Order: sequence, then C-alpha cells, then structure tokens
Amino acid sequence: MIKSMTGYGRAEAIINEKKVVIEIKSLNHRFLEVFIRLPGTYSPLEPEIKKKVSERFARGRIEVSIRRDSEQSPAAESRFELNLPVIRNYYGMISSLKEELGLKEEIGLGVLLSMKDAITVSEPVIDIGSVWESLQPVLECAMDGLENMRGQEGEIICRDLRERFELIGSLLEKINSKAPQLALEYQKRLAERVKELTGGIAIDEGRLVQEVAIMAERSDITEEIVRFRSHLIQMDSIMRSGEAVGRKIDFLLQEMNREANTIGSKSPDAEISQTVVEIKSELSRLREQAQNVE
Repeated sequence: MIKSMTGYGRAEAIINEKKVVIEIKSLNHRFLEVFIRLPGTYSPLEPEIKKKVSERFARGRIEVSIRRDSEQSPAAESRFELNLPVIRNYYGMISSLKEELGLKEEIGLGVLLSMKDAITVSEPVIDIGSVWESLQPVLECAMDGLENMRGQEGEIICRDLRERFELIGSLLEKINSKAPQLALEYQKRLAERVKELTGGIAIDEGRLVQEVAIMAERSDITEEIVRFRSHLIQMDSIMRSGEAVGRKIDFLLQEMNREANTIGSKSPDAEISQTVVEIKSELSRLREQAQNVE
C-alpha cells in the first residue's frame, strides 16, 4: 500500500524517574534524511536511533526530537567540583610571581576560583545501556504513530492516483480507437486536395495509395500504445505492493510522458493531439502527487 512522506508521531514514558517525550515528524524529500535532537546525556544513542528510523522508513526528511522533562534545570542536576591540583599550581605560580616582583597583596579565593579549569562540571552518570533498553519501546511507539499517519494519508493519495490512471487509460483507448481511421481519412483528404489542384484531371491511384501507405507507416502509433498500456499495468502492480514505491512511480510517469510525446509527434490528427494534451496534463498532476509518496 502507498504511504505518504508526511506525518507525525509522539510517545512518552518515565525513564529513571524522568518523563521522556519522543516526537517524530517527516516531510517530503527525494531520499531519506534523519535529523536527531536529544539531551546531551543521550548523545551516545544517536547512531542507534538513526539506525532504527532507517529500518522503518525509506524516504523523507525525518526529524526526531527527544526531550527529558524534569523539575530541575540541567545545571541543577550537574555536579560542580574543585580541581585542587590545578588550583595549587595556580597558587604556586602566583606566589612565585609575588615574591619575584615584591608584591604584597594577598592571593584571594576569588582570584583562584576565577582561573580556567579551577572548577569542573560533570554531568550525572547514567547507565546508557539501560536507558536504551527503556527508550527503544518509546521510539517504536512514536514511529508507529508516524507510520500510521503516513499510511492514512497514503490511502487518500492512492485513490487520487488510481482515478487519474483510469482516466489516462480511457483517453489512451480513445486514441487507439481513432488510430485505424487515420489512413482512410488521410487518403480521402489527399484525394480531395489533389482533385482540387488538378481541376478534376484523373490521378494515378497507385501513386495515391503509395503516399497513403508511407503516411500510415510514419504515423503508426501501435507500438507506443502497447508500451503505454504496459506501463499502466506495471503501475497497478506497483501500487498494490507493500514496498516504498515513490521512485518507481516517478520513473514510470517519465516513461508514460515519453510515449505520449511520441504519439503526439507522430499523429497528424487534431483530435488525437488534443487527447494527448489531456493525457500529459494528467501526467503532470500525477508527478506532483508522486512527490508525496514514500
């Protein structure tokens, strides 16, 4: 079944006494791109998260946001420690400088603590393996929500695509029913034109038939119609598959457009040319719609 590339999913759970919220949204994109925003303490999990998302989705720009809510700010959760070896070094250097320059002012605590790396900050230590074990089901749940929304929108797109392909198929059969008459109509018009130009003088019927045969061969569109029908059959099969089909649909639409152009250039009939314009107009709408398909 066809799936859209746009959608949204959300899930939350309590992990290590903190509420974790995962939000996933996806937009149209030619390929698969995954962007992840997560707390610093979860940063080692980014490759695993990206891998999980890539296993579920084939196309689209997918943004994963993981938020860990708490009553305390990140700074309040952090641990501040004095870096005593560094502070002692600073004190020894400053003391030596005082003695060498004969300075008498005291070395205050504020001076020492303002030195670089005198105070270190450490994030809370967490068991990242345990966090990932708890986080995976939440991520899967959020992806389920995204996939469901993409599937629902895909059903709407699928119905629109099928209606347009059915219309194109009927237009193609209209051309096919008209094609056998082209040679006879051309022969009639040619004979009338020759008679008009020659003032009613008898003409070589054999030569006239030969000209009609040459025109018929040049304007034969049987091969293009057969290929176009084949593309429509392939399209129906693709749309019934459960795979990501966006690129395949785009390729077949290009092939259909090529066949339509050839039919239009080979056929001298105004009615067929107008029908080709209608087919190409529908193909253009289909190409726009196909940009939404995974």
